[in-house]
Amino acid sequence: MEAWRAHDLLWLDGLPDDASLPAWADAAWLRAAPVVVRRASTAPGRIPVGLRGMLRSERHACEVDAAAVVRRVTPEMLAHTPVPDCSCAALDALRQVVPLLDATGWAWGPTGGVGFALASSLPVLRADSDLDLVLRIAAPPDADQAEALRAIAATVTACRLDLQIDTGRGGFAYAEWAAGRAKVLLKTDHGPVLTATPWELA
Repeated sequence: MEAWRAHDLLWLDGLPDDASLPAWADAAWLRAAPVVVRRASTAPGRIPVGLRGMLRSERHACEVDAAAVVRRVTPEMLAHTPVPDCSCAALDALRQVVPLLDATGWAWGPTGGVGFALASSLPVLRADSDLDLVLRIAAPPDADQAEALRAIAATVTACRLDLQIDTGRGGFAYAEWAAGRAKVLLKTDHGPVLTATPWELA
């Protein structure tokens, strides 16, 4: 069975089997736009996804049948996708941090609006769009790795950076961990967990 992961982008054969789809999520839009895998518990053969439209207010959570997936793009597959030459702070920031991210040796990729735009070529980015990134980090960073993460975060100044650390058990915001909080909110397929040990959660 395919191991779908949060932030994967999926194209479907037809509309999701959800009777309450919003009006903007029509067949024409979903032919061009992927759905985004989200963290949630579902029955075997089902995938929890989020739909997004052109506007920030256009979001919808639902489930889809795994058999309906015809294409999958992961964040890692977008890490070195050519960045369009357009005026957008988030894309400029991505160009800046690519060498730093590559140097860490961790798997990484753009998510959120930037990942969606790179994968679909749909014009969803705005001048004030965030840069969302995921890093696959399976063990707590050592001192040098922690410094590399700080350098990445410090490089992005022209837009908001949302850097998510995926431990393999869930994902949490780097900003929470870097701030020295006693616990971070780890988002898992079974719900959020407030934990001091995000890499050790069973």
